[in-house]
Amino acid sequence: EATSLSLSRISLPRDLADQKFESHTLAYLTFVSYHRGNMHGRPRKAYKPEEEAASAAKAAKLRALQSQFMSNHHNKIYTKEAVDLSTKLLEINPEAYTAWNYRKLAVEDKLSRIESDPDLIKTILDEELRVVESALSQNFKSYGAWHHRKWVLSKGHSSVGNELQLLNKFQKLDTRNFHAWNYRRFVVELTKRSEQDELKYTDDMIGSDFSNYSAWHNRSVLLSSLLARKADGFLPNKKIPDEYKLVQNAIFTDEDDQSGWFYHLWLLDQTVNVETPLLTSSWPSHGSRISLYAGCSNGSFSKLTTFGSESGYFPLVLNFDQAVGGVSSSTVTIDTELKGNEDLVWEPVSKKNSHVSCVWVARPKYISSEPCFGKEYKVKVKIGNSPGIVSSRGCNFSASYEFVFTAHVHDTVEESSQEGIVSWTDGFDIWDAESKDLNALTTLDRSNAQMDSKWRQEAIAEEIDLFRELPDSKIGKLTLARLLMAKAMISDDAVKGVHYNEILELYKDLMALDSSHYQYYKDVHSVALLRKVTSSTEDLSGHLFRCRNMNNSVCIRLNNLSLSRIASVEKLLFVQMLDLSHNELHSTEGLGGMQLLSCLNLSHNRIRSFSALDSLRHLKQLRVLDVSHNHIGEHSVDTTRYLCSSPLFNSEWTQDEVGRQMPTLVTKYWDAYFVLRDLNLKQLDITGNVIAGDVFSSFVLRVVPKLVWLDGKKLEI
Repeated sequence: EATSLSLSRISLPRDLADQKFESHTLAYLTFVSYHRGNMHGRPRKAYKPEEEAASAAKAAKLRALQSQFMSNHHNKIYTKEAVDLSTKLLEINPEAYTAWNYRKLAVEDKLSRIESDPDLIKTILDEELRVVESALSQNFKSYGAWHHRKWVLSKGHSSVGNELQLLNKFQKLDTRNFHAWNYRRFVVELTKRSEQDELKYTDDMIGSDFSNYSAWHNRSVLLSSLLARKADGFLPNKKIPDEYKLVQNAIFTDEDDQSGWFYHLWLLDQTVNVETPLLTSSWPSHGSRISLYAGCSNGSFSKLTTFGSESGYFPLVLNFDQAVGGVSSSTVTIDTELKGNEDLVWEPVSKKNSHVSCVWVARPKYISSEPCFGKEYKVKVKIGNSPGIVSSRGCNFSASYEFVFTAHVHDTVEESSQEGIVSWTDGFDIWDAESKDLNALTTLDRSNAQMDSKWRQEAIAEEIDLFRELPDSKIGKLTLARLLMAKAMISDDAVKGVHYNEILELYKDLMALDSSHYQYYKDVHSVALLRKVTSSTEDLSGHLFRCRNMNNSVCIRLNNLSLSRIASVEKLLFVQMLDLSHNELHSTEGLGGMQLLSCLNLSHNRIRSFSALDSLRHLKQLRVLDVSHNHIGEHSVDTTRYLCSSPLFNSEWTQDEVGRQMPTLVTKYWDAYFVLRDLNLKQLDITGNVIAGDVFSSFVLRVVPKLVWLDGKKLEI
């Protein structure tokens, strides 16, 4: 409103202002003419001759009014006659926002000229309310009219006692009018009406029309507030099951009406998710023993718990169930004899300038000037002892937690340069399903906090039984799949596999039944499949390998699964090699938390630009990347390019040597530049993409100077 008010003060050339106002007026008449009888699916009727004449007369009257109105507006004439003229204009066209802003200026002018007389002030403001009500009678979905009424009430001198009565009048005309519902929330806040009373009002509105989406939505807003502050009688374990019963009446009365389904989806979200953020996994995990080397390891220790780096730092990863901020050395304390780790810097794994993330990383130092090799060190990590970790929704990490692991620092091993090419076709041995290391995974990566799940499980189980009785329908199958997914998330491992198998079948059915939403079903099918793979030792072991040619590095092979989306990364923090080839991925979103990842195969996917690889910039250990046979460079217009910085808005590329020496190529390949320059790759494969060629290869060699292998060929150094 402040913006529109300020716009009214801009002095435009008289002719231009008249033209703009006339164009808006005629556009309104055209809109009314076109949609007359064509709103909400009703067929449009042809005008009768007498209706054509009436419309022409209305347009002529508007033209006559607008010329005088614009003259009054630009000359700041606020006499009674001038204001009455704007009233007539708004009676014909309630969407004339310039006229509403003019009236605001006129009111301010009147109030500035009178003494503090409450009766006179009330008379002026009541007149504005009358004009608004008249305009709403013409079009009760007028944005300008509702905003003007809010502005009048915000002046604080007018009675709000009859506002709810007025709203009842308009909501009877259209019970789902979101303008009226938005204004109702404004009035309720202004009058301090209780949320419980408003909740009762939604009962009445839903009772008279259960397809009232706006009433269901307002109910969710009110309940969110009441549940969050634990108002009397509004505990989740009591209230949410009651709400399921309420919405069931709507769904099973008319399963084709969407209003109840949307509310049911909101209820399911309230059932599964907890507001308080939880720590879902970490690396290293609680109780683990890790072997740290000053270079590459010799493979004599378990590769699940081994890390080598020439930098002398290892990643400490915290993975939360929702985005949080405030992770720092004051909210996360490290108790260890390893020197130089008193004030660790924690960084969010997120886009630039974002201070919240699900994944946070610190890099403790394990090589210092003092000899420390051949020793074991206990490392205790404490989280939440001091307040400060807060979710993006404003909820505090309230349950303090600690985990302990043992770090064995070995003698320095000289890291040899990568002479041999890393192959994804041979040299892999499947992991022993009975391995102690593998069995440890399922206990080390579990959530530290158990939510109160009994009532949640019971509520979801009742809904599943109920929806199994619903006749086959798209929305019924989708809801059943969502319910089963929710149950799998809070169930014991023993029954998760059964749930995921049924979920996968349901989404396959939906992909066949509803082609218009195929990609959505495909994405959630991928999420369910990855959750199934990571839900148990048995499922995980079928995809887990050792790579002999990479010192027995841990490799997860998730190739040829038709995946279109990445999920369950929090269960794979220990992985060093990841094969996602021959899938249908469009981006690498979610991989940023895999801080141990050194080799990644993304060949034969559907990646369209380097900006879709933006999350890889966080992987400091990544040395091998295969993006061959994708669609990079194939599309001239690519919305994924906006995922990372553009030189149009960021001039930092001109500050380094490559940017200064190759400005034309940096501008042409800016998305590749911003991703590749942050990586320390030794092997890269981009064959089979439109972008591949001599020009791009020469550009890559300048951006990634440590590259040894490019497109399967060893570079001459």
